[in-house]
Amino acid sequence: MPFHLVVNEPAIGYVQGMGKRPDPEAARRAELGAFLRAQRAKLQPEDVGLSPTSGRRNTPGLRREEVAHLSGVGLTWYTWLEQGRPITTSAPVMDALAGALRLDREAHGHLRCLASLPVPELEQVPDGADGEFARLLDTLLPAPACIVGPRFDFVAWNETFTRIWRPDRLPAGRCNAVWMAFCEPEHRRTWVNWEQRSHNLLAELRATAGQHAGDPGFAELVGALEHNSSEFRAWWASYEVRQSIAGPLRVRTAQVGIISFDVVDLRICTRPALRLSIHTPARPADGRKLNLLVSSPLAPPSRASLRRATSS
Repeated sequence: MPFHLVVNEPAIGYVQGMGKRPDPEAARRAELGAFLRAQRAKLQPEDVGLSPTSGRRNTPGLRREEVAHLSGVGLTWYTWLEQGRPITTSAPVMDALAGALRLDREAHGHLRCLASLPVPELEQVPDGADGEFARLLDTLLPAPACIVGPRFDFVAWNETFTRIWRPDRLPAGRCNAVWMAFCEPEHRRTWVNWEQRSHNLLAELRATAGQHAGDPGFAELVGALEHNSSEFRAWWASYEVRQSIAGPLRVRTAQVGIISFDVVDLRICTRPALRLSIHTPARPADGRKLNLLVSSPLAPPSRASLRRATSS
């Protein structure tokens, strides 16, 4: 039986290029150049405070020299940036470009990512999100669930999470997962494997803080933790990093004993600095214990508890 071999153009290019694999850095730089060209094409001189030029403009939107002038960079450097050449970039310069091109928060963040730089600022909880988060967390009941901010501050939590960990009892300005783990004795008794879990949590904080070097909120939190916890102070100096502490967790409760959970962390795509942490019972027996816990007469009201973290 005859057959046909179909080879697409990228595959042909791969063969013609003597087997060279695509360069991710080159692709990133090309995407950065395309993004800059698209953004300046959207603007006219009068949009950025420049006098409109007479006659026909060959370039749609702003010219390269106009963007370079507005952002205070050299024309040759900016041209090379758009052309995807391997040149050095910095946060202040890319922020100046974002201002010159009138980028909004999301576009500014995208520019930073394309330049392999940290996001421009840690995202705050949006106004009006309380009801949205409350409804989301209530749909997950009876599983304990919470929303955590970029500095590990508790943004919102549901009834079951309140029942087990009582974040509402944390000191003002310290509604924070790492503070709760290291500086609150009541919580230390809750985690069955406190030392391992807290060690991993600190390593995750270290990795996140490194992505936002120079952020005053992180510096303040770390300083307070070092002052109040000898374990934190000793472990922080070891500079261990970890991307997530999701996984098995055993929790000790006074009402029903030990409950085993599987913890899953999910990013909220509309607010990428926030993450949703869900604790699902590991076994049917753990689910039954959880149901007994939330049906206790001492359980808090059935709607999600919300509290903005004042330390962010």
